[in-house]
Amino acid sequence: MDEINVLAVVGSCAPERFRHAARLASAAGRVFFPAQRLGLAADPIQEALALIPWTDRPAGAVCEFPTATHPTEIIGAFADEPTRVSLRGIVCVADAMHLLSDLQRDQYLTRTEVLPDGVVTEYRAQAMLTVTQLEFASMVVLVNWEGLSTPDLSTVMALVSHLSPQARLRLDHGGVELPDTRQQYEASQDRPGWVSILNGEHDPHMTDLRVTGFRYEQLKPLHPERLQVLLNERIAPGEFGTVVRSAGMCRLATRPGVVGEWEHVGQVFSLEPLEADVAMLADLDEGSQDSGRDILALGQDLAFIGLDLDATALSEALDDAALSDDEVAAGPAAWAQYHDPFPAWQGIAEHSE
Repeated sequence: MDEINVLAVVGSCAPERFRHAARLASAAGRVFFPAQRLGLAADPIQEALALIPWTDRPAGAVCEFPTATHPTEIIGAFADEPTRVSLRGIVCVADAMHLLSDLQRDQYLTRTEVLPDGVVTEYRAQAMLTVTQLEFASMVVLVNWEGLSTPDLSTVMALVSHLSPQARLRLDHGGVELPDTRQQYEASQDRPGWVSILNGEHDPHMTDLRVTGFRYEQLKPLHPERLQVLLNERIAPGEFGTVVRSAGMCRLATRPGVVGEWEHVGQVFSLEPLEADVAMLADLDEGSQDSGRDILALGQDLAFIGLDLDATALSEALDDAALSDDEVAAGPAAWAQYHDPFPAWQGIAEHSE
């Protein structure tokens, strides 16, 4: 049987997302599965995968997913699907007029899932969903851009290009430009702009004097209390410009055996354990058989993308939040005594003591 190729449409503005997805399906001669239909199921992605094989049009299908759907879950589910369904692109519909405010929101969306042992409610930051939908899109379509001045539109387009340098960026003019569906969509880990910054390969198609991105590296671990003060009292208020997105790897001095995953967009910040560093833990335990193995990462490796950024001043402030030479020399036993205001990392607390 022939393969059924699928276009996924995502975005945080439901009316505009629906209109574009419907036009896209009509123009391409594809079956259309709207978010209103898929959202009736507990898992919209699995519902789409169940419906798509019934598609009777050679061109395939367009699936519009609800706002709370994470793009990496779409990609993962389609990659794991053993049938003839093939994801050929992710189109993100973004409201140009409100994009900057959408990326600064601190509201959360809820997603409820019924499991055998009960109902689980998951809370997802709307700003994080917005930025990841942009980052993993193969095409970004900006709607409601007509009301922006030329300089403001330039800034928005350059910001999208910095966040998602591999995506095709288009302005909505009422028609539909069909995405390139000749190859199966692959969610390469270097698709987000912040990843390409860390890889030294960041090359956005559009630039603007207000929009910049840079890499910050520091070998010394961060002092958790100084980091919190920096985030809340200096970065969030905009002392160094507007940090729209930052992400990467870091280490807290109070948790030396674990690499932390730094995720930040707008007013939302999370620091979660990425992986316990067996080599680092072994070095802290001189009798360990794992001593001498390669350490996963030293210190900080972070990417920042934003507006009107003072990269030099922000880098200096981050340096000040890292341990001083005297603090480094004091060693992990002294670091463990520092006040750590960040939430405990479940499941690996024994590694951070």
